[in-house]
Amino acid sequence: MKLAIFQPVTIILLAFLLLVVSVPTVAQRSTDWPRESPPPPLPAKEATFPHYEIRNLDNGLQVVLVKHHEQPAVNLRLMIGAGSASDPEGKSGVAALTGQLLAQGTTDLGATEIAEKVDAVGGVLDVGAGTELSFVNVLVMTDSFEFGIDFVGDIARNPSFTQAEIDRQRQQVLSGLRVSYDDPGYLAGVVFGRLVYGEHPYGMPPNGTPESVQQITRDDLQAFHNAYYAPNNALLAVVGDIDVDEAFLEVERVFGDWAQKAMPAVREMEMLQPAHRVVVVDKPGSLQTAIRVGHVALPRVSPDYQAFDVAIKILGGEGGNRLGSVLRTERSLTYSASADFVSRRFGGDFMGKTETRSAATAEVLRLMVDEVARLRGERVSPRELENAQAYLAGSFPLAIETPNAIAAQVLESLLYGLDLDDLPRYPNRINQLTVNDIQQVTQMHLQPESLSIVLVGEASAFLSDLQAAGFKDVEVMSIEDLDLESVDF
Repeated sequence: MKLAIFQPVTIILLAFLLLVVSVPTVAQRSTDWPRESPPPPLPAKEATFPHYEIRNLDNGLQVVLVKHHEQPAVNLRLMIGAGSASDPEGKSGVAALTGQLLAQGTTDLGATEIAEKVDAVGGVLDVGAGTELSFVNVLVMTDSFEFGIDFVGDIARNPSFTQAEIDRQRQQVLSGLRVSYDDPGYLAGVVFGRLVYGEHPYGMPPNGTPESVQQITRDDLQAFHNAYYAPNNALLAVVGDIDVDEAFLEVERVFGDWAQKAMPAVREMEMLQPAHRVVVVDKPGSLQTAIRVGHVALPRVSPDYQAFDVAIKILGGEGGNRLGSVLRTERSLTYSASADFVSRRFGGDFMGKTETRSAATAEVLRLMVDEVARLRGERVSPRELENAQAYLAGSFPLAIETPNAIAAQVLESLLYGLDLDDLPRYPNRINQLTVNDIQQVTQMHLQPESLSIVLVGEASAFLSDLQAAGFKDVEVMSIEDLDLESVDF
């Protein structure tokens, strides 16, 4: 009788097959794993807003002084009440370029000297402009406070605007715009701004366009600075490891001789009413479509601001995000989806946004519009509201954790004329909102039938699908023909 002789390789294969048969698969075993909901959030940490004082110089400069001794540092934030919304007509980008150039030279210091002086004291310098403000921020250690206050005064009051630095910064802006114009997300955002705000200054690209930036002259920059950089159009926050009285004396020393100016008339233009438009910017070769959906919304001082902000958080923000749940978790149509609410002095906007593969564009857009309609038409669940409240109230201590963050909170309130007493009460005001409050503001301020919609991608890949998804009147424009400063955009 012959015995079967197995080669070593054969033995190994048999052993492997037995192992595969005898061990359940991962999918099989996973069905036996316990399933539990995530643990509830920890109780919100009690937040104590630091004591602050507001004093005024004779020239109109408002000074906010906040003692915060947890770190041996002082944050100085000078805020000017003019930004891109105050750009001269036809020259968007003036405020932004003016802000950039503040750190590129004063009448006494060159750009290199400014950088070296900041580095020598271990400080941080930040300059720039937003929509309604321009700023100079300096963070220094406590023993460099006198240097810091002198530094802020010099940079804000005495910019040199040398032609060489203007040309250098202009080229940096143009280079950045070239990169941005190749980004579907950037294009979708600026086109959305034009649709929502029309000719209102809020809708103009804050950094300008290649055409407008090329036209900005040294005279434009000096004129903007001379018109708006004045003590009666400024706020200064001094926050950190300071003695309030000594700090105020230093502010008087540096800014007391800053002369008041008559401010230019504010261009108060009416906000557009929400109007339904679907605009496709054709970007051939794009593998994804950037989608933006929304319309004009409330000014910052609106009594409905807080409740509407929470509603948009439920739609697509922290502590909620229905858009993310539907588009990513349930349908795997995108990596991320969100919604933002921006509110300014005269108005604001809410915007849902995502990016998806071209073939899924119509489906994703339909789902986003339906979620906006659902937020208006159906009450949010108590659990959704509680989650949003827990996040917002629970994260408030982080918003006042550093001198820089404290200064930002106080200055924003002063800029928009808000009640400063409401700052420490923020968690309580959030937690007092009810499901009825959310329903009331969504029914009053959301208009799903009047959404402005922007799609940037390869139009041929999804245009026919849009019709089938219920989007009939679609405007298509080539990326080469895109004129962001056109009056009749």
